[in-house]
Amino acid sequence: MQHEQDLRQGHGAVYLPYALDRKYPNAAREWAWQYVFQARKISVDPRTGIVRRHHASEDGLQQPVKRAVKVSGLTKNASCHTLRHSFATHLLEANYDLRTIQELLGHKDVSTTMLYTHVLNRGGRGVLSPLDAT
Repeated sequence: MQHEQDLRQGHGAVYLPYALDRKYPNAAREWAWQYVFQARKISVDPRTGIVRRHHASEDGLQQPVKRAVKVSGLTKNASCHTLRHSFATHLLEANYDLRTIQELLGHKDVSTTMLYTHVLNRGGRGVLSPLDAT
């Protein structure tokens, strides 16, 4: 496993935000905090000068998704943003509230998150009429 190898070489810690590294001094080395999509190479953190593995770049994920769409024979365009849109739509369909979805997607303004509600045909608040319930 890449993380175990990085630990042996002294580079297995990730950057932790919001002073978590002070609150939990060993957390940065724990498996649970590692990036799901990690960079292929270690590099120097420009803020701290610490050598560590960062997350993969967006381009590193976008190109494989583009190839997968092409190979799959899909006739419609699809991208990483399509997956993000699908994720938000599924959360809305599962009745998660807009504020939670806003936080998960990293939107600064809830009006951006509300753009996803158009696919539900339920209006901006996602409220169903009792007459429509089955």
